[in-house]
Amino acid sequence: MVFRAHCGRIAIRACVCFLVLLLIPLATFPQEREILFREDFKGLENWRPFYFPKIEKHTAYTTESHQGITFLRAQSQASASALVFKQSFNVYDYSRVTWRWKAETVYKKGNAKSKSGDDYPIRVYIVFAFDPQAVGFLERMKYKAAKLLYGEYPPHSSLNYIWANRKHPERVITSTYSERAKMIPLQMGGTRLGTWQTEDVHIVDDYRKAFRADPPPIASIAVMNDSDNTGEHSVSYMDYIEVYRLHSTE
Repeated sequence: MVFRAHCGRIAIRACVCFLVLLLIPLATFPQEREILFREDFKGLENWRPFYFPKIEKHTAYTTESHQGITFLRAQSQASASALVFKQSFNVYDYSRVTWRWKAETVYKKGNAKSKSGDDYPIRVYIVFAFDPQAVGFLERMKYKAAKLLYGEYPPHSSLNYIWANRKHPERVITSTYSERAKMIPLQMGGTRLGTWQTEDVHIVDDYRKAFRADPPPIASIAVMNDSDNTGEHSVSYMDYIEVYRLHSTE
């Protein structure tokens, strides 16, 4: 009986070890970080301003430095405008984005679920480019009309990683302005105001969860601090933004 019990314990341990080996994810193997580009905000020559029709007051974007660190400072006062990074990228080749940001205030009237509250002290857009060859005739004509009006194609869709003004139970919130824009709260409310927070996202995975579809391949990045709907004031900061991918070195 003792021998049989001992053999049983050995067999159980062997099975457990085998299961552990099977369950070890590939991510535990060494992975190399390959950076496509990194923006440290030593200047704004890599960015272009984006202004919205009928919004006359624009957010002020400047670069500053403190103790050897350069960063973007965004100040809004009942205003809205964005900065768009000039370089686009293929999201399937480089699907990860990381950044460090800080907000001094949130908006008392801010609410991601209402048009009147659709302002954020800081947000990062991933803007997916419209591909006229990948859609039907009617949608292609609609986008051509928009291009004639604005001078360029509007985006196909976007992910908005937001510093939300209040807590939301949802992981993804559809914009009150467009079903093609999905809001993803990363920070919520005032708990971490005044402190640098680091974010790291997988934009292909997030797009599939948000839209239940594969994203268009080409995307660009935009940053915005807006307060035109709430009429409030805020200052926020961006330390860096980095687009990269991981691949196993084994």
